Amino acid sequence: MVRYTIQRLVLIAITLVVIISVSFITLRMMPGSFITNRNMPEDVRAVIEAKYHVNEPMIVQYTYFMKDFLSGDFGVSLAIQPKVPVFDIIKQKVPITLQLNIFSLLLTIPFAALFGITAALKKNTIIDHIISVVVIVFISVPSFVFASLLQYNLAFKFGWFPILLSTERALTLSKFHSMVLPILALTFGSVAGLTRYIRAELAEALNSDYMLLAKAKGLTQLQATVRHAIRNSFVPLAAMIISLFTSVLGGSLVIEKIFGIPGMGPVLIDSINAKDHTLAMGVLFFYSVIGLLSTLLIDLSYGIIDPRIRMGGKK
Repeated sequence: MVRYTIQRLVLIAITLVVIISVSFITLRMMPGSFITNRNMPEDVRAVIEAKYHVNEPMIVQYTYFMKDFLSGDFGVSLAIQPKVPVFDIIKQKVPITLQLNIFSLLLTIPFAALFGITAALKKNTIIDHIISVVVIVFISVPSFVFASLLQYNLAFKFGWFPILLSTERALTLSKFHSMVLPILALTFGSVAGLTRYIRAELAEALNSDYMLLAKAKGLTQLQATVRHAIRNSFVPLAAMIISLFTSVLGGSLVIEKIFGIPGMGPVLIDSINAKDHTLAMGVLFFYSVIGLLSTLLIDLSYGIIDPRIRMGGKK
């Protein structure tokens, strides 16, 4: 597994270079520029043009950019937070985004387990059909639609929750109260997806041969279900949760913008709109690293959970 992990890490590094290269070219080819879009003094303009080689061919810009990037120099923000290092901005915003996503995940797992187990145990009954229909609807509707509906009805119309996130730094009761709606908006789709997964895994386990063997040994249906079916169907759940976390992390981009959450989502959107390429590249790098490391953890988790699985196709 060590050799496989090293190989995957090398592949991740290569993939990151490709992603960053494509992102760099895409951002540079977008119309408009931070320099031309703002009335700035000529001396300041000259310094920025010289530092970032704005007037050089793209291949020259790319060479200098990759040299700095690979050495760990992400540069400074040019528009969103002028002269502030990109790494410092990301370090400030990441905890906010992770806090939102972790709360959503902690809410997702128990509810998805409850609905998924119920649907599997009541397979082909009215309860199963109702849960299945609700799951399909919630999977089909984007999270930002839930966010808009929750914000309009529960915050604007009835006033039960704040429209935007509280600006308090500490996780006080009022701060958590303002986080309820964005957490729910992220949780609905996640619960639906995980419910469908648990239902399918458990339904398959209930029809397996080892369930018949367990009953033949004298176990009741409930005992066999708890000791064998549920236990075995939850084995690959760790990999699913990792995958779900990355999915929720991506979905929170727009949710953060809707609720005024000062996390990574608004920074990415605002930096692209403001042509703040250095900051946009730093945020894209963060999301790329999270996504690629998550795929590695998913693959490794299968080998850890089930030792019979060997990495790299070798037995």
